[in-house]
This record gives sequence, structure tokens and C-alpha cells, in this order.
Amino acid sequence: MMNKQSLPIKRNSLADEVAQRLQEQISLGTYKTGEKLPTEPSLMEAFGVGRSTIREAVRILANSGVLRVQQGLGTFVEGQTGIAEPLPQRLKRAQFEDLDEVRQLLELKIAQKAAINRTEEDIERMTVALKKRKNYGLANEVAACIDADIEFHLAIAQASGNSILTDLYKTVAMHLKAKFIERFKTTDTFTNTQHLHKNLLKSIVAQDDQKAWKCVQQIIDGAHNTL
Repeated sequence: MMNKQSLPIKRNSLADEVAQRLQEQISLGTYKTGEKLPTEPSLMEAFGVGRSTIREAVRILANSGVLRVQQGLGTFVEGQTGIAEPLPQRLKRAQFEDLDEVRQLLELKIAQKAAINRTEEDIERMTVALKKRKNYGLANEVAACIDADIEFHLAIAQASGNSILTDLYKTVAMHLKAKFIERFKTTDTFTNTQHLHKNLLKSIVAQDDQKAWKCVQQIIDGAHNTL
């Protein structure tokens, strides 16, 4: 009985994987807007799966507006007003430099917004995270220091009062975390910019949004200079 129950789960997950790979190919331009997809047998051979899996994957993408199925004619790529690929999936395959640049842009804005909207509770969260960042940096605990750094900036994002900015920052930061761990073998970069982060916190506490923006810019410049 357990085996019978597990079959649909396995089949659905395989269809999801095929759908994701197809969507990635569309995002990369392998299949362009208005273009007809290969036949079912061709897709079955390309992905090494059965007909039912291909049909389920096409159904998933058709329901999300990525594909258009025309009876008797075939399956076509729909025009997209935005990115067709889910954002977390797109970020996962992004280059480090591109992803880090997005993070920096987000940090500039969230710091400015946090200086205007922060609460005492926000200040407490930022202060605790910044202290962790300092202590883990001095102890040369790289992974823990990176976590504390993300926690600090995420607390700033939450203080911004903009839930979309917060979600975007969290998504980008989580994808960068593994890349940071690969990139940084010591905590030198973090300890060298600790005073700049302290200045950032002070500007947010003082509700000086212009200074907060400048502090983030200094942090970005300082981090580049220590790489």
C-alpha cells in the first residue's frame, strides 16, 4: 500500500523537474516566444522520461502561462511580460558578481528606509546581530560571521517597513550565503568593515536616511578594497 501511495509523488516531482528544465531553456532563449516546442517523442527522448511526465510538465507550464497548447497544432511558448523562471531558480544559477550587485543595491535602499521607519524593537535586533558579527569575526568563525552579517542586514530590511524589499533581500542573501562561504576563508573582510557597520547602525538609530545611504556605500567600497 505504501508503494502505491508513493508512485504519484515520484511522478509529480519528476514532472516538476522537467517543467523547471523546460522553463530554464525558455528563459535562456533556447525556445523563443511564439516558437513551437518539439514533439512529445522528441521531448521524451531529450529528458529521458515517459509521455505522461512530458504531458504533466507541459500542463504545469501551460497553467502558469509559460506555454500555450493548441489542439492539433502543438505547444507554443507564450510571450512573457516579466521573467518566466521562478526568481529563486533564476538566482540559483546567477553569477556571483551579478547577485552581489543586486544585494548591494537592495542594501542601499533598505538602509535609507530603515532610518525612517525603524522601531526600538528593530534597533534591538540590529544591535544583537551586529554584536554577533563582531564576536564571530574576532574569533575567525567564518560561517557564523556570515550568518550574523546576513542577520544584521536582514534586520535592517525588516526595519524598512517594506515587506517586498525584505523578501527580496532575504532571497538574494540566502543564495549568496554558500558563495560567501566558498569565497571567504577568513573573517578579515568582516572585521575590517565592522566599524562601517557600526556607523550604519548609528545613522539608522539617528533616523538620518541620507547618512545611512552613504554608510552602505562606504561598506560596499570597504569590502571591495579588502578583497
